[in-house]
Amino acid sequence: MGWDEWEELKARAAERQSTSMQVNHVPGDPGGTEASLEVRQSDLAKIGDHAFKLHMRLWDEARVQVASTETAGAGLKGEGFALGGALEHVSTRWEEQVRSLRDACGHISNHLEFTKKTHRGDDHRIGSALNTIETLTQGFDDRVGGPGARNPVYGTEKEKKDS
Repeated sequence: MGWDEWEELKARAAERQSTSMQVNHVPGDPGGTEASLEVRQSDLAKIGDHAFKLHMRLWDEARVQVASTETAGAGLKGEGFALGGALEHVSTRWEEQVRSLRDACGHISNHLEFTKKTHRGDDHRIGSALNTIETLTQGFDDRVGGPGARNPVYGTEKEKKDS
């Protein structure tokens, strides 16, 4: 490959790049600032709540479809119609799919509830550790107090005697 060909390929790639999708900013954000992945407890709660509501709606509403289709299929099959067996098959498949979807919704809801509790504990533990580290850092940092002055992290002599 010659140098000219290489330069031409780079120029074509640069032209295509300007029209390609970019994921480093929110659409409509003129600044093009980079977003970070952030999970809020309220977001997890909303998703979990929607999953739970869908789980319950599927139980209430999809079950009715299964029962009526089974009844219709059995009735037609009893009268000798081939369509009866087909409806029973559809009813069985529908019930399997609804059960799978309900299980998935329940799993999502339960997992997000677990995640919420876990992250709440993690946040508390990390916050406590950072506070401890900050106190230790101040204790070892010569810049905290003036030259020759006692580091305020350790308290005053009077506070120590009172303890």
